[in-house]
Amino acid sequence: MSYFGLLIVDKPIGPTSHQVVSVVRRGTGIRKVGHAGTLDPRASGVLILCLGPATRLSEYLSTASKRYQAVIRFGSATETYDTEGEILHQTGKAPSRKEIEEVLPEFMGEINQVPPPYSAIKVSGSKAYELAREGKEIELDPRQVIIYDLKFISYKAPDLALEIECSAGTYIRSLAYDLGERVSTGAHLAALRRVKSGPFTIDDAIPFPKLEVGFLVDKWDRYIVPAVDALPDLPIVKVTQEDLDHVKHGHRISAKPGSSGLARAISYDGELVAILEAVENGTLWHPRKVFIG
Repeated sequence: MSYFGLLIVDKPIGPTSHQVVSVVRRGTGIRKVGHAGTLDPRASGVLILCLGPATRLSEYLSTASKRYQAVIRFGSATETYDTEGEILHQTGKAPSRKEIEEVLPEFMGEINQVPPPYSAIKVSGSKAYELAREGKEIELDPRQVIIYDLKFISYKAPDLALEIECSAGTYIRSLAYDLGERVSTGAHLAALRRVKSGPFTIDDAIPFPKLEVGFLVDKWDRYIVPAVDALPDLPIVKVTQEDLDHVKHGHRISAKPGSSGLARAISYDGELVAILEAVENGTLWHPRKVFIG
């Protein structure tokens, strides 16, 4: 049987995203499995896994916004910007709640953020963390990211709990480090949980141990999210059999005037057959990705 859909997993602290993918490959027997947005080993929460042809949807899912719950610990900064690294500098001090609330708005909206030196960003062909481990000086360029929402949950010094909605590519470790520098106490990320990735929340996610049990009793496929539901924000275009034949061969089909952006092409039986893009001033749909042969 071929599978075309997603598994929304609640990744526990410990395994890498790639290790989760490997377990799912073995458990399902599906060779083509990928994830749509890495979670660090010390982070937990929503990890979207794409199965079979749905791996081609990962570019849309991985670039979607994310929501995290984070604990930022004041008083010391580390070389990895989290609890794993050696201490860079330590003050043993924590800011007041008022001081935090005064500076948090500075981290809202479009901001320039320097990624952590211990990250997977490529520098001259090597990953930054590989160079950092070798003791080499790394200079990473700042990147523009967007913080859509920064919600104060609680503060019990030295630990600040926040909920953060941000664009893809945002490093919460860098946010923790930068906040610590801004209040002159130093800070690092103490805990991180992703509670939303694109359209999927933690309520949609299967605890990883439960999924592993599903592999053992061969009932894991009940957790599959059909590919047609992977991108619910995209409008649906129901295609006729004639249109289907055109789309199958990569040919354009007519669109309602004024169509724009991307859409999901759905067959008469409700299957996702393609991702379409409006072209020619919205008069035609061009197949961007085709899922039928």
